[in-house]
Amino acid sequence: MTLTQLNAFVLVARLGSVTSAANALGVSESAVSQALTALRQHLGDQLVSRGPSGMTLTAGGSRLLATASQIVVLGAEAHAAVRAAQGAPEQLRLVASPTFAEFVASPLTEAFRRRFAGPLEVSSGVAVSHEMAVLVGNRLADVAIGPSVAGDPELPVVSEPIFRYRLVVVTAGQSRLRGSPAAWRWLVDPSGTDPGSDTGQLLAALRIPEDMIGVFPNQTAAWAAAADGAGVAPAVEHLVTQQLRRGELSLVDVPGTPVDGCWHVTLLERQNRSTVASALRRFLTTPEAMQLMRAPTAGVPPSRFRPPVYVTIWS
Repeated sequence: MTLTQLNAFVLVARLGSVTSAANALGVSESAVSQALTALRQHLGDQLVSRGPSGMTLTAGGSRLLATASQIVVLGAEAHAAVRAAQGAPEQLRLVASPTFAEFVASPLTEAFRRRFAGPLEVSSGVAVSHEMAVLVGNRLADVAIGPSVAGDPELPVVSEPIFRYRLVVVTAGQSRLRGSPAAWRWLVDPSGTDPGSDTGQLLAALRIPEDMIGVFPNQTAAWAAAADGAGVAPAVEHLVTQQLRRGELSLVDVPGTPVDGCWHVTLLERQNRSTVASALRRFLTTPEAMQLMRAPTAGVPPSRFRPPVYVTIWS
């Protein structure tokens, strides 16, 4: 039984699928499946089984999960302790919702790096809402920024509001839409496929058929397509201010909009979080951070988050 196998099992159990676990680890699905198979053979228990409602834990898997989670956390803490003893830079591993990652994460972390006392190594990327608590709770990430994360008594994380915004719907400047919203073409970034995101919840509330939803690699591409008349796109209002002023985009009157939203920061509970995570949390309350979250910037397509600790373990 190895730490690699326990890592795989914990993420499959918490995220509900081999695919989600592989995405979180940045490895192939076959690598996760092989690790899980080896652990099953070693313990003589299936641990997880697939049913009509998805993955479920066996009795043995349920008992293993708490212990395995503790071992995984200790492994991450051991790795951090060795890095510190070697004089390596502090690490900040940030995951965020797609829109935050595209527009805010880079300038925000650069500003924080300038303020932080000492060398700092920053990595950032994207996570869907149901992954955030798991990534932070299992030390795959230090901080997550996006929707509020529902509490899990087995994961010692907290979510706190940091910035309020409004979600609106935009289309080409001179476009005239006909029919109901369900008949329009909806252009979204990857958050549109996340049921826990504001965009996902808006699409569900409006009962938009899946075949009327086009998913783009980032928000900038979705807005550009909307400006070209290809359909409508949800948008954080203050991030499209310039396009609205120039007339490239216009607001669409859609039932239930604008939607009041809020970015939350998710971290370990105070007694467990790292020094750098605590420092970032304090920085997020400063006028400089608030201005960076408020001021639109050019969109930068985010890359998938790769947790350096676990990539090292798997390789």
